[in-house]
Amino acid sequence: MAVRRVVPNIQSQATQESRDFYGLLGFEEVMNHGWIMTLASSSVPAAQISVMTRDETAPVTPDMSVEVDDVDAAHAAMRESGAEIVYPLQDEEWGVRRFFVRDPNGRVVNVLGHR
Repeated sequence: MAVRRVVPNIQSQATQESRDFYGLLGFEEVMNHGWIMTLASSSVPAAQISVMTRDETAPVTPDMSVEVDDVDAAHAAMRESGAEIVYPLQDEEWGVRRFFVRDPNGRVVNVLGHR
């Protein structure tokens, strides 16, 4: 299994202000679903930050997202390790397969793969 990108998720109601602020550092809006906005570097597109008001379909807002090339293998590894799965593995309507897991520090990690 390979990691494709890691994205910090900032929970905030100040999405427009965040877009403007991070724009000063070279980030541009590349996705906006209303409840989550992703900003990316134009020179290094995998360098990203997401700002979300809340997660639209999950019971908690994740602290970070980790995109992997095989989300099913990641899910199996986490289950076998005994890690707490906070949100079950499922396909979302916007084209990702994902689950949430709690890390040893109590942080919630959104592990995903694009379909």
